[in-house]
Amino acid sequence: MVYALIAAGLIFWLRSILGTRDEDDPQGPSVNLELDASGKVIDLNAMSKETKVNLIDELAENEKGSMGIADNTAREVLSDIAQADREFDIYAFLQASQDAFVYIVESFAEGDRETLEDLLGPEVFKAFNGAIDAREKAGETMVTEILAISKSEVIEARLEGKKAYVTVRFWAEETSVTKDEEGVVIAGHPDKSSKMRDVWTFYRDLKGRDPRWLVVETREDGEGDNESIPNTH
Repeated sequence: MVYALIAAGLIFWLRSILGTRDEDDPQGPSVNLELDASGKVIDLNAMSKETKVNLIDELAENEKGSMGIADNTAREVLSDIAQADREFDIYAFLQASQDAFVYIVESFAEGDRETLEDLLGPEVFKAFNGAIDAREKAGETMVTEILAISKSEVIEARLEGKKAYVTVRFWAEETSVTKDEEGVVIAGHPDKSSKMRDVWTFYRDLKGRDPRWLVVETREDGEGDNESIPNTH
């Protein structure tokens, strides 16, 4: 596992998406810093709603690096989320979702239930936990490493009252191998990478105290789908 990437990703998720809470102000973060494309530090709390909406419009018009917005309806809903949530920034969200993707996929392979329970909604965790149980009962082990995420794009979004759902399609390159109880490879190849896609839905209650975006759905994406990850749709 690429420990440095995971550690950096988790820190990025906590700081850019969750912010840093002031103990005297439990309602929201006192500091929420991010780096823009040029490496300049910006304060997301100081960024106006109009600016955040403009960033969404710009990303919908033109992909930036590995990030994009593929649907105009999603674009409109993302703008509504930015209006309703002072912490929401589309670039920080997509970067953090990539980091979370790496962390979750590799934790699933390791059977790290504690990490998964902290990042997944109850139903998705139940499915992932069941798959880990089945693997352990069969005496199988899995090792997965995400080598790169070539693209993440928002393909759906909806806002039900203050409940926000954002669906992201990931394109990634990975190595993954599963061995039986005798150590014989039964799936994958330790030295060959493969390209795969996954579609995940992130959820957050914008009125709630919990600042996390949890994964509440994983689903197939046709050819190239990552078959090792449970589909919960």
